[in-house]
Amino acid sequence: MTALTKYARIEAAGLWRATPDAQRRDVIVSMGDATLTVTDLKDQPLAHWSLAAVERANPGTRPAIFHPDGDPGETLELPEDEAEMIDAIETLRRAITRSRPRPGRLRWAGVAASIVVVAALALFWLPGAMQDHTLRVVPPAKRASIGAALLERIERVSGPACKDEAGRAALNRLGTRLNAGKLIVLQDMTRPGLHLPGGLIVLDHSVIEDFEEPDVAAGYVLTELAHRTTTDPLRDMLSVMGLRENFRLLTTGDVAPKALDAYAEHLMTQTPRAPDLALHLARFEKAQVRSTPYAYALDITGETTLPLIEGDPMYGRLTEPLLSDATWLRLQNICTQ
Repeated sequence: MTALTKYARIEAAGLWRATPDAQRRDVIVSMGDATLTVTDLKDQPLAHWSLAAVERANPGTRPAIFHPDGDPGETLELPEDEAEMIDAIETLRRAITRSRPRPGRLRWAGVAASIVVVAALALFWLPGAMQDHTLRVVPPAKRASIGAALLERIERVSGPACKDEAGRAALNRLGTRLNAGKLIVLQDMTRPGLHLPGGLIVLDHSVIEDFEEPDVAAGYVLTELAHRTTTDPLRDMLSVMGLRENFRLLTTGDVAPKALDAYAEHLMTQTPRAPDLALHLARFEKAQVRSTPYAYALDITGETTLPLIEGDPMYGRLTEPLLSDATWLRLQNICTQ
């Protein structure tokens, strides 16, 4: 057992007592690889002590008194002149103690590792997992409610939704033609278009009022549809709001009004981004809408929107007007009331 081979098979004289009431006896103590063997003067074995279980009753004092771990009644006394044996036992006891596992250290290491794992899960896995679960369980009616609440907050800045009845009928016709769901027009929004949870697409009045043909407004609608295909607007909202509001929505079905206020402000300050070009053009082709008018509305020179112009899926093809002239005029007047 011991690696200190220089102490192997050394012997010493000592006094041994089996119990506290027993008489002490002269003995010979010999050290083996793993045990202390106590024999009488006739070489009859009296006891075998495991070196790993030897304890010192009087550390630092001589004569040295040892006993088995857990049995202080059985003792072995080694006189001061048996210093070699005393030192050997002490050296081996220290070596064995150092080699023993440290339960406390292992326990703390286990606790620390568990904390790290839990923290990593909370930081990296939990937000995404909770968000995915929330998106699966939130019903369409709640999505529509959240979209309406965001629209209400946007209207505080952009003015109320345009409500001319004839204009709204024309807007509904455009939405049906593009298979876009519900369209809303605001009087003074800080961006040309955006999409909200619940299938809402919101347009600024300028994309209708400032152009002579409905293809431009249709282009903005198709752009928001392309965005909505690649990213769930509710996911975007939860990503910005964070874990707390995600948990609130999952457990209570509501979002804090302050969080909605902050997210509405966030939407109004974001710069619109261009969707994937191939996906974008595919939307124009499916809806049979020219992308060129929309491209020139974005950049009158066409320099930065050349891919939309050159990739126009309707180029050279005859297409039916999106809206009749009369319907388009009614749509342009949607904000007159």
